Amino acid sequence: MAKRSGLVHDPKKAQSHMRPEIPAARHEQILASCEDVPEMEPVFRLALTKVGISSKTIWIRLPQGTLPFEAEIMVDLPAGFRGIHMSRIERAISTLTDERFDDIRSYSEKLCRLVLLGQRGTVAEIFLGGKLPQFTRTSLSNELSTDNLDISVLTKGKQAGEQVEVVSHLGLCITHITACPCTQAYNRALFPEAQIPCMPTHSQRCMTRLQVEDKIGNLTYHHLYHCLESCLHLSQDLLKRPDEAELVLKCHNEPQFVEDVIRLVAFQAGKRLSDLLPSDSRITIESTSLESIHLHNVKSRLRCQLHEIRGMEAPDDY
Repeated sequence: MAKRSGLVHDPKKAQSHMRPEIPAARHEQILASCEDVPEMEPVFRLALTKVGISSKTIWIRLPQGTLPFEAEIMVDLPAGFRGIHMSRIERAISTLTDERFDDIRSYSEKLCRLVLLGQRGTVAEIFLGGKLPQFTRTSLSNELSTDNLDISVLTKGKQAGEQVEVVSHLGLCITHITACPCTQAYNRALFPEAQIPCMPTHSQRCMTRLQVEDKIGNLTYHHLYHCLESCLHLSQDLLKRPDEAELVLKCHNEPQFVEDVIRLVAFQAGKRLSDLLPSDSRITIESTSLESIHLHNVKSRLRCQLHEIRGMEAPDDY
């Protein structure tokens, strides 16, 4: 880590005012004799479902580079203990600092095991969220657009003796554009003789997230991306005027409610993931529309299992 950033503080080379005031031997003596407060009996013997840290920035070494992710790390606390060992969570994070991982799921699962082995509880839950670079070409001008993918992983671990079983849920959120079919239908009735390709309506930016449980490790973020991009009108940062015209035209030719977005993504997930995952795999799809002509936003969510959306029939014109 020190070789990569040059900003790592070395206490041995610290200035005099930063050096310890108390000899290390004295600290060791106190540690050996004082009470371990988290191990003490609590005021009320009540087990807690989740205790841990949140809003923690974790740096993970990935093939794309060392990237930051926001983390929430939680464990359960049995009734007979006053608190969790918070510093052991931070130590587990530090242990993985110099290790390189193929993806954030493998990091999250290893961290989950380390965290559980240092606590009194038997259940842990780790959420990591961040961004990966995404480079795409525009549809008409073939320009390179530098974008990003909002990825996440939710890892749940359960300890039995020295063994820890983990299951991860991969999540991917993309930004896209929708057009409102209501205003379009009204304008069509209002101007029945209008000779235009598609009726005017308001459009908005949407964020849609697909999160899928993967018990056997077959799933990748590419699978999730294909489910989303195959049915949504994806946004890009770099769009020349012909690219903008094509995207707006396609969006207005296929207007979508957020309710439509959820169902379209569900259809694609059922179609594309059925051969990869067990039928009881849990799926969450959530879409938020940042409304352009309203002061409120619109949100829709579906939670289901894969077998519930497998084999959905699409309309003939889809």
